[in-house]
Amino acid sequence: QVQPVESGGGLVQAGGSLRLSCAASGRTFVVYAVGWFRHTPGKEREFVASVSAGGGSTTDYADSVKGRFTISRDVAKNTVYLQMNSLRPEDTALYYCAAKLGSPTRTLEYKYWGQGTQVTVSS
Repeated sequence: QVQPVESGGGLVQAGGSLRLSCAASGRTFVVYAVGWFRHTPGKEREFVASVSAGGGSTTDYADSVKGRFTISRDVAKNTVYLQMNSLRPEDTALYYCAAKLGSPTRTLEYKYWGQGTQVTVSS
């Protein structure tokens, strides 16, 4: 079992950058695929990015963030990062980190979820 914990959210102006972190307590994070999702009121939780287990050689991005966001993992630190550049007001959301065994996916079928970190982008 693993418990993801997100950090790094905050308030930033449009065009700015933030780096979210997802650290894991319990069993080592490296054996889990990790996904980032976001949720805004009135909308369904949506996929943002994912990274495969191990060295993280396989990544995937939603079209809305491709070219602006980068997901990566630091095995030594048991942490997955989401570097967010060129932020837009529409990126404002509660961002969640989630983990699962097996391959990463764009769906919500991740077993372990964090509590979320708020990202607010002002125009």
